Amino acid sequence: MQTVKMYTTAVCPYCVRAKQILKSKGVDQIEEIRVDANPGERMKMMEITGRRTVPQIFIGSTHVGGHDELVALDGRGGLMPLLQGA
Repeated sequence: MQTVKMYTTAVCPYCVRAKQILKSKGVDQIEEIRVDANPGERMKMMEITGRRTVPQIFIGSTHVGGHDELVALDGRGGLMPLLQGA
């Protein structure tokens, strides 16, 4: 299983839902980076992704995007292969 990193905030319903989706797919560990607790991390996230909103999800070295992109990826059948490193 690939590593999963997610930029989040404490009060983000889309972050909570994205974590639920990933856990339902067998992801047992998510590296969560709280951008509300550390503004420097938000700046870093923005430099890497070009986006300001959370969640921003990385599976392995692939930037998936946010919640909507995660749902779309799953809908196309691409989430499990990406998580499995295929």
